[in-house]
Amino acid sequence: MNEAWYAGWRHVFKLDPDREISDETLDAVCSSGTDAIIVGGSSGVTFENTVDLMSRIRRYSVDCALEVSTLEGAVPGFDGYFIPLVLNTDRAEWINGRQTEGLIEYGSFVPWEETAAQGYIILNEDATAAKLTGAKTELSEDELVAHVRMADRLMRLPVVYLEFSGRFGDMRLVKRARSAVSGARLFYGGGVDNAEKARQAAEAAHTVVVGNVIYADLEAALSTVAAVKEVSADGLTAG
Repeated sequence: MNEAWYAGWRHVFKLDPDREISDETLDAVCSSGTDAIIVGGSSGVTFENTVDLMSRIRRYSVDCALEVSTLEGAVPGFDGYFIPLVLNTDRAEWINGRQTEGLIEYGSFVPWEETAAQGYIILNEDATAAKLTGAKTELSEDELVAHVRMADRLMRLPVVYLEFSGRFGDMRLVKRARSAVSGARLFYGGGVDNAEKARQAAEAAHTVVVGNVIYADLEAALSTVAAVKEVSADGLTAG
């Protein structure tokens, strides 16, 4: 696990291929000091808009990974690839159905050393991803921990992703989830729209993913980078 290509990421910006972003904003994001850019979205992702965004990001030295949510959006040329498996749904297509379809089509071309599974736990019922996958978002604390342990201990997934998608989650629960993992890296995403929330998320999770605020308030988005970097990997704030 310590050798994983994403193991050192503390702060990540996530960009949606289906949303417009100006050259000036993209330059600010890619030059911000973030550890990586993840490209991915829940709807409207195509080969064309993914290639276009990747080619623009490739002008910068920042790590760039693709979250493969559709076969149409599977694009070669990224530094790494994440394959989401939605754990809190009873629809098998989102756990191993679509993933298997992808491997039938592209299995011979997958760069396995740069590919990692993400155990997604979607916790905002209003999120597009929750509606699309039928995720059961109203989990008790014990249910959340059980899902985390399923991903980490039984399935041996390298990444567990708590996705609140536009809503800032309960950091106490995120910390509980982090304490339940033994080998996986805990990603957190959702509602991180200022430096203080970024700091709180960094104290709770291994990796903080910042997305929607980029399109609404660029300065606030950029402020999250330094806020996360102020928190050490063990969740302690410097100074």
